[in-house]
Amino acid sequence: MKDKLQNIILNPISMFIIGLFTGFIVKEIDIHCYVQHFGFSLSDVFSKIGIWILIGVIISLFSKNKKFAMMNIFTFCIGMLITYYITAELTNSVYGWTYIKGWTIFACLSPLMAYLITLTKNKGIISLLIKLGIFVGYIGINILLGGFIAIYDLVFLSILIYLLFIKKYDNNKTES
Repeated sequence: MKDKLQNIILNPISMFIIGLFTGFIVKEIDIHCYVQHFGFSLSDVFSKIGIWILIGVIISLFSKNKKFAMMNIFTFCIGMLITYYITAELTNSVYGWTYIKGWTIFACLSPLMAYLITLTKNKGIISLLIKLGIFVGYIGINILLGGFIAIYDLVFLSILIYLLFIKKYDNNKTES
């Protein structure tokens, strides 16, 4: 049952539809949920790269194989970008071409990142270097883009530690 549900959700068509829905919801969060509670807002959380790294890692690790991980993350990202910027246009929200270009590049590179993430299920130095690279990238991008590590980043990093270093995966399902 779990595998069947996983295959229904984690396929390129479903991920595209989920991405479309997510893009709309995230833009609405940007518009309506910018008020801070406990030092941050939902808009802050979804405007930073950390949540997207976590979501990408989850999609990649739980897809049935490398090929699906690459297709799933790409279709999710493209679907999300489409509705995010259509919603921004329809609501006269602020956005810029720099962000559109940046997130489009991110989406185009997402299959490569998904492939690398699936390699973290293996043992060895390459796997360890990729895992450490995810953490360095997460923290480095936050600092580079002018942010610091927030409380929610600590939660996301804790989930990443579990997914990348503690959880065991069936390597037979990750081939291809």
